[in-house]
Amino acid sequence: MTVTVRAAAPADIPAMEALIRRSGIELSEGFYTVEQARAVTQHVFGVDSQLVADQTYFLVEQHGQLVACGGWSKRSTLFGADRTKKSEDALLDPATEAARIRAFFVEPSAARQGLGRLLLQHCTDAAAEAGFRTLELAATMPGVPLYLACGFSAVDTFEITLPGPVQVPLTRMRKAITAG
Repeated sequence: MTVTVRAAAPADIPAMEALIRRSGIELSEGFYTVEQARAVTQHVFGVDSQLVADQTYFLVEQHGQLVACGGWSKRSTLFGADRTKKSEDALLDPATEAARIRAFFVEPSAARQGLGRLLLQHCTDAAAEAGFRTLELAATMPGVPLYLACGFSAVDTFEITLPGPVQVPLTRMRKAITAG
């Protein structure tokens, strides 16, 4: 299996958005209701172009095809696409704050093949190289098993209210890391 990880570019955004929509709906089955999956996919999921600009958002390609995307951030936003941002995305202090793991999505036909783990390790190594010692994320319910298996601990569970109104649970998770 030929798998590569590379930094996302602005030209990749349309393909990533399409993958995110497929992943958000199909991989939520069994974790969220259809209504919850549609609401979170429509109103929250998507590319944060600041991560693309920061070169901390990545693509995983298999045989030249996009099969996963995700990243890490040195900025304060915990989750959400461009359309969910309401204020400046301040830089974090690696000495006292946790880097964010952001927007991990896998092509449904490539799920459970280790691509999420591969991408998570890539992001963990990059965040450690940037001086961060802790990672934090807001996991969707479909993502919780991956993050638990990769050493994250649940800090708390909270709900976001989306139009409808639709309540969607998320889990805040953290993990200590060491320099690579």
